[in-house]
Amino acid sequence: MATYLKKVSSIAEINTTEAKVRQTVEDIIADVKKRGDLAVKELSEKFDGWSPSKFRLSKNEIETLASSVSPETIDDIKFAQAQILRFAQAQKAALRDIEIETMPGVRLGHRNIPVG
Repeated sequence: MATYLKKVSSIAEINTTEAKVRQTVEDIIADVKKRGDLAVKELSEKFDGWSPSKFRLSKNEIETLASSVSPETIDDIKFAQAQILRFAQAQKAALRDIEIETMPGVRLGHRNIPVG
C-alpha cells in the first residue's frame, strides 16, 4: 500500500497561496521603485541578515574576495556554469517553433502553443 508524504492542495488553496506570493512580490517591487537603495538595504537585513554600508564592491574588494576562493571551488563553479548554460541553451532551442520544407511543396513543423 502506498504511503503519501504530502497531500494535494485544493485549487482554492493553491490560488490563495499564489495570490499572496504575487502581492508580496508586487509590494516589494513597488517599494524598491519608490525608495530605491534604502528599500534594498532593509530587504537585505530582513531576508539575509546582511547590512553592508554599500552594496557595490570596489574592483579591489572583488579581487580580494575572488583570490580567497580555492582553485578547486573555482573549477567547480566553472563546471557548474558550463553545465547550466548547456542545458539552458538546449531548453531554449526546444521552445522554438520550427518549419522545414522536406521536399518541394512539402512543409513540416510544429508550433508551441501554451495551454491555459
